[in-house]
Amino acid sequence: MDGKNTCLDVHAALTVTLILLTATIAVADDDTPVPADHSQVNTWFNNNVNSYKEQQGMLDHALVTAEVGQTIVKVMKDGSGEFKTITDVINSIPADNTKRVIMYIGGGEYNEKITIPRNIPFVTFYGSPTNMPTLTFAGTTQKYGTVDSATVIAESDYFVAANLIIKNSSPRPDGKKVGEQALALRVSGNKSALFNCKLIGFQDTLCDDKGNHFFKDCFIEGTVDFIFGSGKSLYLNTELHVLGNNEMTVITAQARDSALEDTGYSFVHCNITGTGNGTYLGRAWRTSPRVVFAYTSMFEVITPAGWNNKNRPERDSTVFYGEYKCSGPGSSMVGRVKYTKQLNEEIISHAFS
Repeated sequence: MDGKNTCLDVHAALTVTLILLTATIAVADDDTPVPADHSQVNTWFNNNVNSYKEQQGMLDHALVTAEVGQTIVKVMKDGSGEFKTITDVINSIPADNTKRVIMYIGGGEYNEKITIPRNIPFVTFYGSPTNMPTLTFAGTTQKYGTVDSATVIAESDYFVAANLIIKNSSPRPDGKKVGEQALALRVSGNKSALFNCKLIGFQDTLCDDKGNHFFKDCFIEGTVDFIFGSGKSLYLNTELHVLGNNEMTVITAQARDSALEDTGYSFVHCNITGTGNGTYLGRAWRTSPRVVFAYTSMFEVITPAGWNNKNRPERDSTVFYGEYKCSGPGSSMVGRVKYTKQLNEEIISHAFS
């Protein structure tokens, strides 16, 4: 951390990416599609994301107002900052705040159960990329309920996180006990973004709950349904790491109930890695899930079938499960279930219209 100016420069770049939260393959403000060549992705991103001062006419008024009057505070475990816990900072922010609060979080492990209430928007968690802090807690469904078991719950709009490890430290479920699901993160606010964050858990690691969300350069680890919810989200250059043991593992459980709902997950230039085999890209937890993988490298952990209807064959006609120009042994279309959509440019352009 080189001081206040560095934090401001980095944050200005981060917040402006909220203009990209449309969860489509073509998501730039000038309709330039994400390039097929992975080596060009960061150039494309940087060309389309500028300082918020240069993009004010494209951002909503509330966001512009928030960025003008940013406050930066330091959270340090050794007491050298203004605060020693993240929760203390959140409790210090007045309800219905209109200005961005950037928390620089020093290295180390913070054992806290953290909630950002809906009435406290414009909160940023920022760690050093060379000394990433770990936010951890051992909450389980049995004690807190599924969505409230998360280590970090971001209910408010305009949440941003960068360079963090967010972990649920509960043990791996053995499949015998009730309520062992344990979330690392729940994002329930609109226009939220995460950059270079590691989300660590087992079952239900990330509740991508509601709203428009953007994940870039992240690492998400889990076993079953480890990305689930009703978000409309774009995952760019993100690693999805499966902790398999040759039992059924599932990456996504997107929760769209109707074709009228404007939600879905897009994974673009991602990598699917891990252990074991028999992993499904997604399963039809709800009636009409919508998930697309494009330009994604898939290791052999992916089962040839690719997708799962959760033993509800009537959902074969209501799901939207698409793949576009993916690679690796797990991307072979041989053996894919019949309701998989092999996408082309025309389908891609209309899939999320």
